[in-house]
Amino acid sequence: MSGYLRRLATTGAAYTAASIISKLIAVALLPLYTRYLTPADYGAAEVMFSAVVAVSIVIRLGVVEALLRFYYKQGEDPASVVSTSFAILFWAGLISVIVLMPFAGPISELLLGESNPTLARIAIAGLFVLTLSEYLLTIFRLDERARAFFTVTMLSVLITIPVTVVLVVPLDLGAEGLLLGSYGTGLAIVLGLIFYNRHRLAVLPERPLLNRMMAFGLPTMPAELSLYSLSFIDRILIARTLGLAEAGLYSIAIKMSQGIAVLVRGFQLAFPPLAYSIQDDDEARLAYSAVVTWFVTVMAFVVSFLWLIAPWIVSLLAAPEFADAADVVGPVSAGAALYALYMVLLVVLGRTGRTEYNLPATIVGLVANIGLNLLLLPLWGIIGAGVALVVSYLLVVILMYLFTQRLFPVPYEWMRLARVLLATAALIAIGEVFVPGEGAGWLVVRLLLVAALPFVLLLTGFFTAEERRWLLLLTRPGELKAKVLEAREVGKAAGEEGEGIDVSGRPGRRGLPEAIEVEQWDEDLRS
Repeated sequence: MSGYLRRLATTGAAYTAASIISKLIAVALLPLYTRYLTPADYGAAEVMFSAVVAVSIVIRLGVVEALLRFYYKQGEDPASVVSTSFAILFWAGLISVIVLMPFAGPISELLLGESNPTLARIAIAGLFVLTLSEYLLTIFRLDERARAFFTVTMLSVLITIPVTVVLVVPLDLGAEGLLLGSYGTGLAIVLGLIFYNRHRLAVLPERPLLNRMMAFGLPTMPAELSLYSLSFIDRILIARTLGLAEAGLYSIAIKMSQGIAVLVRGFQLAFPPLAYSIQDDDEARLAYSAVVTWFVTVMAFVVSFLWLIAPWIVSLLAAPEFADAADVVGPVSAGAALYALYMVLLVVLGRTGRTEYNLPATIVGLVANIGLNLLLLPLWGIIGAGVALVVSYLLVVILMYLFTQRLFPVPYEWMRLARVLLATAALIAIGEVFVPGEGAGWLVVRLLLVAALPFVLLLTGFFTAEERRWLLLLTRPGELKAKVLEAREVGKAAGEEGEGIDVSGRPGRRGLPEAIEVEQWDEDLRS
């Protein structure tokens, strides 16, 4: 059997690649969509997309999380786990659609602030599609059929794009076209996957197994829902408080921050197995400290780029009616970076096995986000939503830090972190205050400010002596390549030595709790 890290890298890369490509395609299509959709249309579609994901978390009843656990659990029959899971989700999704469909009008008024029952009906039908789609793709993950997962995911994207373009552009269906394109093609994929897996599925669950899975899965639902709600509730509040057009601008800003999401997905793939492969606690503490320092540094660089270059990015990728979205790209990017830091701390918490502390942290963040949005939206518009996002995620990070330090103290490099944050804040402030946000000449100036961050860190003594030696290697590519290859071989050997099999037969230790792993998949659904 190959080493756990190597297997994770090969299979995980396919899952991450599918996510990254779909996010990039979503951004690439913005110039087209924003010229045929008004900000209000785009806002309505994004609110509905987000609401569907949130409600699907509820109607899934924690079954996907239970599937991930029970499929590998000793004493359970994997085939029965798969068939029972499908039966639960099939009936939960179908019953939810039947129950909710008569209330399409009130639901649209609740979410959008205006009546649009047709759009709500499409979204309600999408609940069934989305719920089964995630389950059926999870089967590929369980079987570790990364190539099949990638193929199906990309096929879905490639089918959805032309169908949606036809619905939005020639047929001029607006927000309804976006939802129909996504869920209509999604239904075709779901039906195809059901036929493909027909011998593994059932419409009647095994009652004893059902009870055991529900006992595990249902308690995971609040944690997953609170995590997701923290990142989407603001769009509903914007729609209700400021209108759908402002919600559309805010959604565009979220799309523009996808650079953070791409980096985070790669990091989420690499860090958990590395974090849990270190057996010695003292060594792990030092490693986690160094990882946090450099993770914050990279995130700071990306946030400064997105913040300062936002006006040009928005003008390039969106119609002129969406230009005001640039005002909130920076805060939204900072919020995404804080979410990424929260995920790092969650991995540290996972080492202790006390992941129950995650729920109170996210609940506090969610309550703060709602309260701050209600306070700041009337005062600052969508910029207030961006500020609320940053503050709420900051609260979550602070609470997670306090919890993890009590359970597994890590000596973080506070002076280095302070240098990074202060330097980044200073450069962003200089760009925002003194450099206009239009014109090619001023774009160059802002790019120079972004590029200045490493030099400012060098001047302030951020880099250690060893790190400076590595920086010097950038001027000697041949020697740098040799060093990287040497480090890769050392890491591969260390991974093989640390490989282990747990009692369930699952190689190695899990990187994240099932609820958090599934929440990461929900993150992919937002693009």
